[in-house]
Amino acid sequence: MKHLTSLNKYFWKYRWRLLLGILFIVLSNYFRILAPQLTGFVIDAVEQHLPGYTAKKTLHAYDPLVQYVVAFSNNISFRQMLVLCGIVLLGTALLSGFFLFLVRQTIIVMSRHIEFDQKNEIYRHYQLLDLSFYKKNSTGDLMNRITEDVSRVRMYTGPATMYFINLAVTIGFSLFYMFTANWKLTLIVLAPLPLLALTIYYVNTIINRRSEKIQAQLSDLTTTAQESYSGIRVIKSFVQEKAQEEYFGENAEAYRNSAIGLAKVEAIYFPSMSLMIGISTLLTILVGGIYALQPGSGVTAGTLAEFVMYINILTFPVSAIGWTASMIQRAAASQKRINEFLDTRPLILQPEAALKPEVRGNIRFNNVSFTYEHTGIRAVHNFTLDIRQGEKVAVIGRTGSGKTTLAQLLLRMYDPQEGSIALDGVDIRKIDLHHLREEVSYVPQDVFLFSDSIRNNIAFGEATVNAAAVEQAAKAASVHREIEGFSQQYDTMIGERGVTLSGGQKQRISIARALLKHPDIIVFDDCLSAVDAKTERQIITNLEEYLQQKTAIIITHRIFSLFSFDKIIVLEDGRIVEQGTHEELITNNGYYQFLYEHQQDEPEEDLATDK
Repeated sequence: MKHLTSLNKYFWKYRWRLLLGILFIVLSNYFRILAPQLTGFVIDAVEQHLPGYTAKKTLHAYDPLVQYVVAFSNNISFRQMLVLCGIVLLGTALLSGFFLFLVRQTIIVMSRHIEFDQKNEIYRHYQLLDLSFYKKNSTGDLMNRITEDVSRVRMYTGPATMYFINLAVTIGFSLFYMFTANWKLTLIVLAPLPLLALTIYYVNTIINRRSEKIQAQLSDLTTTAQESYSGIRVIKSFVQEKAQEEYFGENAEAYRNSAIGLAKVEAIYFPSMSLMIGISTLLTILVGGIYALQPGSGVTAGTLAEFVMYINILTFPVSAIGWTASMIQRAAASQKRINEFLDTRPLILQPEAALKPEVRGNIRFNNVSFTYEHTGIRAVHNFTLDIRQGEKVAVIGRTGSGKTTLAQLLLRMYDPQEGSIALDGVDIRKIDLHHLREEVSYVPQDVFLFSDSIRNNIAFGEATVNAAAVEQAAKAASVHREIEGFSQQYDTMIGERGVTLSGGQKQRISIARALLKHPDIIVFDDCLSAVDAKTERQIITNLEEYLQQKTAIIITHRIFSLFSFDKIIVLEDGRIVEQGTHEELITNNGYYQFLYEHQQDEPEEDLATDK
């Protein structure tokens, strides 16, 4: 339950809806609770008109509104009294229903507002978290917490809250008037309820434990499905549909068994409650009948009818104890999972006194070292490099040499454990995060396109972009002609992750997206691996013209002999092992020379890797 205290801020935000909802619950139950008293009065009045009636001493104290009706009935005929009581009963039922309608318009609507706010809070927090968080957590689990878990929490802020308040008010009214009518009979007929409370406590403990397990299994199931959808090409290519189906089936079977087990436990609630309510009704008739036969007991046929109605009124609230407790327990388990993420602090923080310096393009890596926390791999070690404004620098190295890490450190996706990175003399840890990333354009190695039009994918991140600018960026990336060949051209929907495009097309659209920003610093991270040699030459030619006066870092495992680099560095295990111009490195007889000669020996058609 302690995990649900984090929701108190929402209850406070919507306190007027909550307070009005509580008021409407009180009014709804007040008018509802008058029906047993009026019914008891009418039965006693009818009994008085039966032949052989013997007057009995009654000790009944009615509600003030019922007392007013009783007093008024003494001045009218018996038939008029029956009509009046019928009208009053109808009126109280209508009023009770009207206020119940208002209850749902306040508390249930409040829960929808809270659901909206909570989903937005979680999504905003997801946006703040750094890349290391996403390396440790699966997409399916993240999705499950913002959907299924939030939905279960809404059941607590809405229905569970409404039923709990209704339960407290109904029981309060019923016990008050039952004790007022006959306290001895009340104690007897309510005797089974403590046993019911113990049953609920025991079963809720089991429900809470199993709910947490079920939510974890659901996250695994969602992750499996999400990975299958994203990797459907690989699954089909390797003919693994059957294996994936069996794997998903195993997870689904485990989830089903746990859910059925929980349903069986919850099934104890309603039969046990029905049993207790039935015993209470039986005791009312049995013990109440014995009291009614005893002169001077103060129990009449109307009292018996009144108590039976009270027990029936209590049936749903008492039955809802188990349901409400189950919802609260599930919500607590879900909120615990949500809090685990909300309590996760991002490692990359906005500086307190954030600077927004003018970025011209001077970059300095000073003794930078970085180790990935989740794997322990040291990607960069004592890396020092000065890049002056307007320089074009190539970073070459084998897979795993730390090339991509340098780009991510420059963008502050991670912070180095040692050393510093500066732009124009300002440590990037002092620069406003949004300003830093707006000033640096990045073409990632793993291209990601949104399920949107080509135009919107290229213009992603830009608030106002005209069609001419989008086309110009596409031309610079050598993809304009292919886009023009599509049926809807730039308005073509490309599907999830750009599934309808080839690998080369996706890379070039990603390049166009970066070029559209017109930054002073641009980083290309192995972004031409999926294009053929001819297209590569076109793009390089276009880039050489586009990158005039701009600082560019081109990360690659290939050598672009057509591109004039001011500096080329070769990385090995996160260290610079070679550095210089193309001509200088060719004479070093190192990895660069080996890579260059090997690339020169490849037939041009082997370089065509466009998918």
